[in-house]
Amino acid sequence: METCDLTALPGLLLPWYYEHKRDLPWRKDREPYHIWLSEIMLQQTRVEAVKGYYARFLDALPTVEALANCDDDLLHKLWEGLGYYSRVRNLKKAAGVILEQNGGRFPETYDEILSLPGIGDYTAGAISSISFGLKTPAVDGNVLRVLSRLQNDPSPIDLPQTKKAVRNTLEAIYPDAAGDFTQALMELGATLCGPNWKPRCEECPCRDLCLGYKLGTAQALPVKAPKKEKRQEDRTVLILSCDGKYALEKRPNKGLLAGLWQFPNISGHYETGELLALVESMGLPVREIRKEITRKHIFTHIVWNMKGVYLELAEPAGDYQWFTEAEIKTQAALPTAFRLFWEEK
Repeated sequence: METCDLTALPGLLLPWYYEHKRDLPWRKDREPYHIWLSEIMLQQTRVEAVKGYYARFLDALPTVEALANCDDDLLHKLWEGLGYYSRVRNLKKAAGVILEQNGGRFPETYDEILSLPGIGDYTAGAISSISFGLKTPAVDGNVLRVLSRLQNDPSPIDLPQTKKAVRNTLEAIYPDAAGDFTQALMELGATLCGPNWKPRCEECPCRDLCLGYKLGTAQALPVKAPKKEKRQEDRTVLILSCDGKYALEKRPNKGLLAGLWQFPNISGHYETGELLALVESMGLPVREIRKEITRKHIFTHIVWNMKGVYLELAEPAGDYQWFTEAEIKTQAALPTAFRLFWEEK
């Protein structure tokens, strides 16, 4: 089987990166707090969506110490709409560790960075190489796609052994310009060799090395292992209003969407009469059913099939907290699953 000699890759990729790299706010410096924040935000999220969040977050919390001491409601509000809220909870937890153990100074070795809450091999590699110049590969989906095509490798990229093999391959060729090489690989995988479209091989600085280009297999790569079917859950969401205020409650501190605000909701779907009887048994005096809508929200392992029922109450009953629209806008972080209904009110 033909193999790809990757020793020439840095020499081909770095000049292209210096000429074509995107102007992104987290590339303005190599401050580890900034690199860390951007890498966590960019997980599962588009670059364009992250730019505004990144600027607002740093404006409110400019240092690791400020993050460690941030109120949870403010923290969730700054993150509202980005999803995967465990990311920001781990950010704060890790900031607390850095403050307590290092006096707020970011650790400078790969193993120390890897030991922080919420940081895995990829993020530790990115921070270590970009901020501290260490030759530590950061292997994410973009990098896996590039290496899969370069080597014409059909190994499923979502298997741990594939990621480990790619990391070992890259460690052997990492140049002194480690941080730039890390970002160059990411840049190539996000642009010319991106997902969900035909790779722009004719523009690629690495095409003469690339077996996927040579053999015509690039577009068919990478390969992923078959996904398990997501669990389906039916939920009825109650958007309760009374005199211009809306009922919210906090989710439990552990589990899905931990610690975030939500509209009251119950498992299952109900016909109107059945739902009214249930709501009244909860001590909620319904004055009017305003409307019903259906929405779907997809989590990593679960799909919520949601029916939203907008109810005007005669009085603000129930064990809830009642917020005005302005208070929800400034104080209560609603995860996307519930903002779907807030935006339709």
